[in-house]
Amino acid sequence: MIKNETQVSGVTQIGKPMRQRVRISAGDLVVSETLLGSPLPLVLRPATSDVQLLDWAKENLGFIETNLARYGGILFRGFGVSSMALFEKFAESTSRGGLLEYVYGSTPRHRISGSVYTSTEYPADQIIPFHNEMSYSRAWPMKIWFCCLQTAQSGGETPIADSAQVFEQIHPEVKAMFAERGVMYVRNYGAGPDLSYRQAFGTDDRDAIEKFCRNAGIECEWKSNGGLRSRQRCQAIAVHPVIGKTVWFNQAHLFHISSLPPALSSELLAEFGEEGLPRNAYFGDGGTIEKSVLDHIREVYERARIQFLWEEGDILMLDNMLVAHARSTYTGERRVVVAMAEQNSSVTGHP
Repeated sequence: MIKNETQVSGVTQIGKPMRQRVRISAGDLVVSETLLGSPLPLVLRPATSDVQLLDWAKENLGFIETNLARYGGILFRGFGVSSMALFEKFAESTSRGGLLEYVYGSTPRHRISGSVYTSTEYPADQIIPFHNEMSYSRAWPMKIWFCCLQTAQSGGETPIADSAQVFEQIHPEVKAMFAERGVMYVRNYGAGPDLSYRQAFGTDDRDAIEKFCRNAGIECEWKSNGGLRSRQRCQAIAVHPVIGKTVWFNQAHLFHISSLPPALSSELLAEFGEEGLPRNAYFGDGGTIEKSVLDHIREVYERARIQFLWEEGDILMLDNMLVAHARSTYTGERRVVVAMAEQNSSVTGHP
């Protein structure tokens, strides 16, 4: 359908920042930096060593939210965030309504404290493709925070991409197909290396899982082997409810079997068949999505890639609709934790 083009990835590797002081209250408390080559993310640093991030954030939530909507992402750097407790309090203070639990998840992670979780626990030699958190569902967090408590020996970046820019660069024919047909996500929990339904829903109570699925518009069926299969038709394109930007907002390219290495996809197909794959993506009407279409989407994401090296104590705050994120491979130990807040939908509750 879409002809693939050979093109060098348009990675924006952030270089030396351009600094500009911003008056917040009675004094110059923070310095904003526009990073060379990209307006995303806005970087905020303390102007003096005595600035307390938590106190400043509570007093300047309006400033933070205005700039989050303007830039899509803010990197808080140099504030000396060295503990999970401080990160959790910061995320809570810059959210409205408290932090969210990670329910109906699609990747392995563990709760560390309250509603702070590990970042996706995939092996260090695997990338995590670009995605907006939980865009494979009809309910997602509007805000997401990442905090780097330990940098990797090498690599381990959390690349980001402007979701509106991605939408603009996708071929009009592809946008039209997805806009009309949506995306259907099919999951077989516990098949192969994927999550069990206990891990995904946080319970093994079948009645509670069925209730959650009904409320969320998810079709589910219990299989004869005791496993669970679910299907959900979701958006492919979305409009930001506050600023009105249209964004590319789905995970078809990530859920689809073509996202896996060829040897692994062949192995899974031989063992489970297409219907029994751990996960797969189709058009919302059940039609097959051609690999060439998904490769085109992946190429657009790569051209929009912006990445920077983590520094210990960094907090990256993203508007989850405006900015997608990914993960690079790395060596050594890496500790990045995650929090989410402000569910977009009326879909509430969990098992």
